Amino acid sequence: MMNRRKNEERNNAPQQEFQEGILEGRNAVTEALKNGRTIDKLYVASGDTDADLARLCARAKAAGIVIVTVDRRKLDQMSVTRAHQGVIAQAAAHDYVTVDEILEYARQKGEQPLLVICDELSDPHNLGAILRTAECAGAHGVIIPKRRSVGLTAVVAKASAGAVEYMKVARVTNITATIRSLKEKGVWVYGTAANGAVPLQKADLRGPSAVVIGNEGDGMSRLVAESCDLKISIPMKGRISSLNASAAAAIMLYEAVRQREIDQ
Repeated sequence: MMNRRKNEERNNAPQQEFQEGILEGRNAVTEALKNGRTIDKLYVASGDTDADLARLCARAKAAGIVIVTVDRRKLDQMSVTRAHQGVIAQAAAHDYVTVDEILEYARQKGEQPLLVICDELSDPHNLGAILRTAECAGAHGVIIPKRRSVGLTAVVAKASAGAVEYMKVARVTNITATIRSLKEKGVWVYGTAANGAVPLQKADLRGPSAVVIGNEGDGMSRLVAESCDLKISIPMKGRISSLNASAAAAIMLYEAVRQREIDQ
């Protein structure tokens, strides 16, 4: 009996965490859009095609919000009120900024930019931990993609231990295009990979730098990996061949901190 209760609590945990940041019903979502509230994703019941819903979706799309079409039963599972009217929005725990705003922040501080690019991370605890480490290490911002990635959810905010309030996060449509733009602005982009050609201790992270962290399962996507200036390998002395995404980010960031302190 006790084991069954624990399993039920574990299975319900993600649902409870999701509920912390949701808006249900067409009026609630419409008013949130009118007031400029930051929304990560809009979930819409498949098959619903009335004019009011079409206008709501058009407004969300114009605001750059990711729209996900799901089975109505999925919305029923997500719903707290049981009156979602075919629409549920997941609000962000904090507003996003632009990549240019991150670079401007570094310029105002008189520092070489230090950024983290997360390539399709799906675990909110990983993203939260990265935000926490980035803030502690003095990084200027974190970049995440709009699709196939966790956003600034309530779970991420909790895992960041408050860092979400201070760390600038940009949410972009295309990571590869963003990397190309950063390189044009003089930022060197370093990917983390087990087969990286440059060992971490030989990488120069003193200048304008962006560190790419791949997703939990497959690492960096092919196009993102090909876009990096250099691929860096972190020394692995044990029997396990890979690190958790947030651990890899922490190692890379604090190597940059070490090099920059020596250079001062």
